[in-house]
Amino acid sequence: MKIKTMRELFLEQIRDLYSGETQIVKALPKMVEAASNEELREGFSEHLQQTQTHVARLEDIFTRLDEKPGGVKCVGMEGVLKEGEEMIDDTEPGSVRDAGLIAAAQRVEHYEMAGYGSAREFARQLGDISAVQLLEETLEEEKETDERLTEIAMSVVNDEANAGGAKISTGRAGFLG
Repeated sequence: MKIKTMRELFLEQIRDLYSGETQIVKALPKMVEAASNEELREGFSEHLQQTQTHVARLEDIFTRLDEKPGGVKCVGMEGVLKEGEEMIDDTEPGSVRDAGLIAAAQRVEHYEMAGYGSAREFARQLGDISAVQLLEETLEEEKETDERLTEIAMSVVNDEANAGGAKISTGRAGFLG
């Protein structure tokens, strides 16, 4: 069935978010286990609890709209999470893997922020102030998680990952020299 109305588009978007969030709930325990840095492990664990709250908020929106959450599979999130699994498989345990996990997790956060921002605006267009507030709350939490991941990366993980590593030269040689 083709989407014809803003309400249908809104429902499709929040179903997609719901699918993505439920996929994240399944993926985060693997990320907790794969991380070496304690602060990163704690951050992933806390975000798992937060993600369960995100699922509950979406379920609340569906209940108020007398709609079901299923029927849509978020293939975008599936792909981003698959890349995260590949990061775990393709890296040795330690700080390099942690840096890769942070990069993968930030891709997830940015994907979610795009989805929640759009859904929030659709809810605003539809006049659903309660949904706007719930979606905004989740959007702000996703932004905070992204910022925390950046702090962990910049404060310790990236330096540890590059300890003893060679810097890439960006010097200009040749005709500009």
